[in-house]
Amino acid sequence: MRKSQRRQARQALDRRLGAIDSTVLAPPSAGWVRAIRDALGLSTRQLGERLGVAAMSVTDLEESERAGSAQLATLRRAADAMDCDLFYAFVPRAGLEETVRRQAFRVARRELARVDTTMRLEDQALPNEQAEARVAEFAENLLDDRALWDDRQ
Repeated sequence: MRKSQRRQARQALDRRLGAIDSTVLAPPSAGWVRAIRDALGLSTRQLGERLGVAAMSVTDLEESERAGSAQLATLRRAADAMDCDLFYAFVPRAGLEETVRRQAFRVARRELARVDTTMRLEDQALPNEQAEARVAEFAENLLDDRALWDDRQ
């Protein structure tokens, strides 16, 4: 994917995901399977019959969902058995554009700190305002660089 396409894709996903309220998607404390099953009035035996498994397997599924170890395929089958659809999504804590921008500034500051140390030793350090402008310019150039996420130490 070219740099301009990557940025457009990131911005399109930001627009799409920005409408999602992650607090609404947060699972109930008992988990979605248990919450929906209870709301529908299904026993573990009844849901198990719909899934073709024992009631204990439904209990195991509910426990694995709460523990975060349930498989998506199994959750999808349980959702279908309760006439529900399963959705999963990665919802960025900040926007994708903001996440990339923060990473670019981290990398730019780290990379330019090495140069700044040398310049300070030679008494040629830039004033803070110029140094920050240089970081911002360097970060802007990194925004669509795949190497942005390489672990450079």
